[in-house]
Amino acid sequence: MYVALVHVHVVPEGLEQFADASRKNAENSRLEPGVARFDVLQQQDDPTRFVLVEVYRSPDAAAAHKHTAHYAEWRDAVAPLMAEPRRGVFYDAITPDDHSW
Repeated sequence: MYVALVHVHVVPEGLEQFADASRKNAENSRLEPGVARFDVLQQQDDPTRFVLVEVYRSPDAAAAHKHTAHYAEWRDAVAPLMAEPRRGVFYDAITPDDHSW
């Protein structure tokens, strides 16, 4: 598994629009064959901060995700809502592939 944790800081007035766009993107992303999991988390003590948890079956699946229409729609919709550039951190899963993902 190939995991991306994408950290996003949103301007306060853009919270609802960001959440709506991200929910839609997550729903469509979960339909991609290379996506094992796709979650959007909102920080409890600072609701302007989010983490996207993207679990792909391979690095190629992560690259393919960037070429989907729903990703482009999300990227363009949320760009003006960012308080700062989003930051992705990438991981390889080292546990056996026996989980429910």
